[in-house]
Amino acid sequence: MCPPTYFRVSYSINPWMDPDKPVDLALAHAQWEDLRDRYRALGHTVEELPAHPAFPDMVFAANGATVVDGRVLGARFAFAERYGEAAVHAEWYRGHGFDAVREPRHVNEGEGDFAVTASWLLAGRGFRSSPLSHAEAQEYFARPVIGLDLVDPRYYHLDTALCVLDPGGGEAGGGAPGGDGAPGGDGAEVMYFPGAFSAGSRAVLARLFPDALIAGPADAAAFGLNAVSDGRHVLLPQAAVGLFEPLRERGYEPIGMDLTELLKGGGSVKCVTGELRLG
Repeated sequence: MCPPTYFRVSYSINPWMDPDKPVDLALAHAQWEDLRDRYRALGHTVEELPAHPAFPDMVFAANGATVVDGRVLGARFAFAERYGEAAVHAEWYRGHGFDAVREPRHVNEGEGDFAVTASWLLAGRGFRSSPLSHAEAQEYFARPVIGLDLVDPRYYHLDTALCVLDPGGGEAGGGAPGGDGAPGGDGAEVMYFPGAFSAGSRAVLARLFPDALIAGPADAAAFGLNAVSDGRHVLLPQAAVGLFEPLRERGYEPIGMDLTELLKGGGSVKCVTGELRLG
């Protein structure tokens, strides 16, 4: 995680950003600290990436890289305002014991558009990440990449429209895996908003995850899919009230968080959380 020390909305590169709406920086920092402290209270280790004054969006640490089995695929940002963040992230990883760090050739925005299950990478495209980044990730991580087309500009990254609740593959989870009969037997469980995806991608998701938790428009617009699950606890925006009971019914423990100031930059719980999958 990267603290919002220099967070501001001084430009607009997604539909949520409005430079005319001021950010309460003290409140943004308090909300970010609440999330960080909640992770630690749940027993997770949180590493902090120092903020950089030139990059107000660095608080959205999930965009800086994708880490699978200790291997790091860095980011290459789509917009000039964020170009420089990639090198800062890569330097942090190299300085913290990650030996395999790859600078990508093609545009990808880290876990913004890559979601990881036990067997696959789900990969978004349409607004930010290049389709060419999918083959690059597949070769680097040696696992199949499943491309998903995003069609609603409000859900410009995959992590705004889909959340992996349980990666599957026999790992401990909060509820019964929804994919025992899915191709490849991945066993992952996800929640997603169908309206963010093309018709073909909706069909792919329905085939892979027939028992997925389907979010409605109101919960999607509250950024309810921009969530983080550890297989039991699901941290998500508190305004996504329609997701809480369905999550409980599946055996998860939803924890509502208030990151409304950071939502002014187009991100919430997942956007500010880069997951370090060490294998």
